[in-house]
Amino acid sequence: MKKLLIICGLLFSVVTFAQAQDGQGQRQGRGMGTPEERAKRQVDNLTEKLKLTEDQKTKVTAIYAEQGASMKKLRGEANGDRDVMMASMTKLNDATDVKITTLLTDDQKKAFTTLKEERKEQQKKRMEGRGQGGQGQAKQ
Repeated sequence: MKKLLIICGLLFSVVTFAQAQDGQGQRQGRGMGTPEERAKRQVDNLTEKLKLTEDQKTKVTAIYAEQGASMKKLRGEANGDRDVMMASMTKLNDATDVKITTLLTDDQKKAFTTLKEERKEQQKKRMEGRGQGGQGQAKQ
């Protein structure tokens, strides 16, 4: 009987550990990671969409790395106040977009504006889906 309880306890521990590992992988897959990793993903995306030059890539990488560090600092300063954090992050995102826009050619600026509008639409759809308790996804 003792052996059976020990085996059940071990199985429970293994399953719990495996689920905890899966949860960490999902968070990193959703845009988490270090500020440098996020900056690289963002620059890679812009390079694909806007055909950035090597000089532009270097400068945009520095801008996104700076933004990532600032965001991390803002999260700590917000003390869990989501509204304060979101307002600060919105201002930071807008400032980052302005910095990036100054580096772009006219054609790239148009494409960047279009890209930002598409992102806003996607975010709006995600938020609408959440507000309806997942019902918005069932309608699609």
